Amino acid sequence: MENIVELIQHKRDGGELPAGDIEALIAGYMSGEVADYQMSAWLMAAFLRGLTLAETLALTGAMIASGDTLDLSGLGRRVVDKHSTGGVGDKVSLVLGPLVASCGAVFGKMSGRSLGHTGGTVDKLESIPGFRTGLEVDHFVAQLREVGVCIAGQTVNLAPADGRLYALRDVTATIDSNPLTAASIMSKKIAGGAQAVVLDIKVGRGAFFTNMGQARGVAHLMEEIGRAHGMEVVSVMTAMEQPLGHAVGNSLEVLEAVEALAGRGPADLAAVVVELAANLLALSDLGWDRERSREEAGRRLSGGEALPRFRRWVEAQGGDASFIDDPGRLPLAPHRLKITAPADGYVSAIDALAAGKAAFRLGAGRRRKGDAVNHGVGLVLHAKVGDRVGKGEAIASVYAGNTEAAGRAAGEVAAAYELAPEPVPAPPVIIG
Repeated sequence: MENIVELIQHKRDGGELPAGDIEALIAGYMSGEVADYQMSAWLMAAFLRGLTLAETLALTGAMIASGDTLDLSGLGRRVVDKHSTGGVGDKVSLVLGPLVASCGAVFGKMSGRSLGHTGGTVDKLESIPGFRTGLEVDHFVAQLREVGVCIAGQTVNLAPADGRLYALRDVTATIDSNPLTAASIMSKKIAGGAQAVVLDIKVGRGAFFTNMGQARGVAHLMEEIGRAHGMEVVSVMTAMEQPLGHAVGNSLEVLEAVEALAGRGPADLAAVVVELAANLLALSDLGWDRERSREEAGRRLSGGEALPRFRRWVEAQGGDASFIDDPGRLPLAPHRLKITAPADGYVSAIDALAAGKAAFRLGAGRRRKGDAVNHGVGLVLHAKVGDRVGKGEAIASVYAGNTEAAGRAAGEVAAAYELAPEPVPAPPVIIG
C-alpha cells in the first residue's frame, strides 16, 4: 500500500478517513502490505485522536470482512447471544445459556479464553472432563437446533483482523479506546451470526471499565454498530467492585454455576442472570415482553428447572456430566487454606481486582494467548459485602497447587477485604 504513511499522518492530525481507506488499511495489514509498526502507529493515532462513528462502522465492517461469517438463518429461529466485557467470578454464561434455552429460546455464543485477571468462559467449560469447545460449524448449528444452547471457542475464522489488531493494542498501550473496543467486540458478535445480543457491561475496580461514563460511551457505540448491521443490541451495566458470586477460578465457578441452576446460587449472580435472561427472552422469537420474560426466568432459575438443560448441553459437547451429582469429578487443587476475619464486623469492601489477580497468580488465568491454565485453582469468598463476620470466622478459602502459593494468595485475599464496625448494606449489582 503506497499511501499508508499518508493515512497515518491524516489520522494523527485529527482528520477523518473515508471508509474505503480504512477497508484498504485493514486488508493491507492482513495481506502483509502494511507492517506491524505502521499499523501500531495508526492505532496510536486513532487512540489519541479518536474515531468518528462512520470510521468506527467502517473499521467494524473491515474486520468482519477479513474472515468468515456464520449464517444461522437455516435454523428458522432467532438466535440470541450475550457478551460480557469481563470481570472476576463472571460465570454468568454457564447459567444464562441453559436457562434461556429451557424457556424455549435459542442461545448461541462464540466465546473466548481468559487473558489477565478476568476469566474466560471457554476455560471454565474445559474444566469439565471431555467437554469440547472446538466445534465445526455444522455441529454448532445442529446443537442449537437440538439442544437450544451451544457455546464454542472461536475456532472458525471469524474476524481474524480483530485478533491481530488486539495483539498489537495489547503491547502498544492502545487498549483503552472506546471506538477500538466497540469495533473489536461487535465485529466478532456480528460475524457469529446471532440476530440479537445483550451486552453485560461490567463497571468497577475489577472490570475493564472503571467508570460509568466510559462504559456508557462504549455501550452506545456498540448499539449503533449493531443497528447498522441489522442486529438488536441491549446493554446492561452490572457492578464489578467485588467479585460476582463466591467462586473465582475455573472448576470452582463451574460448580457454583451448577448450584445456581439448582436454585441455590448466590443472590448477586442470580440477579445478573435473571436481568440478562429477561432481555434475551424479550429479544427472542418467543413473543414475550420483558415482564413475562423476567418472571419466567426467575421462576425457572429458583426452581432448578434449567439444570436438566445444562446436563444435556454438557453431554452434547462431549462432557462428562457426572460432576453435576458428584462435584469431586472436577479437578480441584489439593492445597486449601482458609482465611479468617481478624475482628468482629461487617464486610464493607472486597477489592475485585486484588481477588482476580490473586487467582490469576495461582494459575487460573494466562499472561499470553497460548499459555496453559490450572483449572483447579482459585478462591471461594464465604463472606461478601454486607455480611456480618465474627473474629476467627472463615471469610474465604484458597485452592492452590502448593503450600507456598496458597500462603501467598491467602495474604493477597486477606488484604482485599475491608471490615467496618457498623452494618453495611449489600450493594446493588444491576447499576444501569
